[in-house]
Amino acid sequence: MISRPVAIVTGAGRGIGRGIAVALAELGYFVVINFTKNQQTAEECLTLVRNAGGDGLIARADISRADERKNLLETSVAVANRIDLLVNNAGVAPEVRADLLVADEASFTRLIDINLKGPYFLTQLVARQMILQVEQGTHTAEELPKIITISSISAYTASVTRGDYCISKAGLSMLTALYAARLAEFGINVYEIRPGVIETDMTDEVRDKYDAMIDDGVWPIRRWGRPGDVGHAVASIARGDFPFSTGEIFNVDGGFQLRTL
Repeated sequence: MISRPVAIVTGAGRGIGRGIAVALAELGYFVVINFTKNQQTAEECLTLVRNAGGDGLIARADISRADERKNLLETSVAVANRIDLLVNNAGVAPEVRADLLVADEASFTRLIDINLKGPYFLTQLVARQMILQVEQGTHTAEELPKIITISSISAYTASVTRGDYCISKAGLSMLTALYAARLAEFGINVYEIRPGVIETDMTDEVRDKYDAMIDDGVWPIRRWGRPGDVGHAVASIARGDFPFSTGEIFNVDGGFQLRTL
């Protein structure tokens, strides 16, 4: 049986997910590092987790598939016997940025399946497990389970060449609200973190565009966001720093959401 708190972090092999996994490791978590394709990056993340003072395992699962979501949960519970934190982080960008007037259904379906349907039903599975733990008295009042979903500033920022991505991220905001309302009676708080432009392999192809936006002061803190910035936000929630908040949105965006004159 694992004596550490246990977190499932989806899409944790690299990028934002890796930053989250390391931040949780610094709090002593056992991290289930979910990945889909690249086992090498997942193993690298596990090494970083252990070096940071945590422990964990790697778990291959495509969260867009019901059988693989179920297997991810069952594997985690079999090893750790409990889930203290779920971080819905896994997500993909469109393979091709296409104008709304010509974008096809295949891209839309892919993004909805991975970015929205997967987290929605994984949260359902994990929430049932968390409720069972609460009812069995597995947790003290100070360490009740939590759920965090990583969305994006694209939840409210219209990008007309990434409509499918924006719709999927906007849906995650409602996912947070729905589960926050449903799980409050069990003491399970649910949160959303909205990253801005974060320096990962996903943003490499548009680096020049975002460099220019930073120079122009489109967001007040004039630098790229880093995976660790999101990791710090997740760690604050995981520590229990916001016990009287649920359904809350945390912006990690360099101040992008501000409206200034």
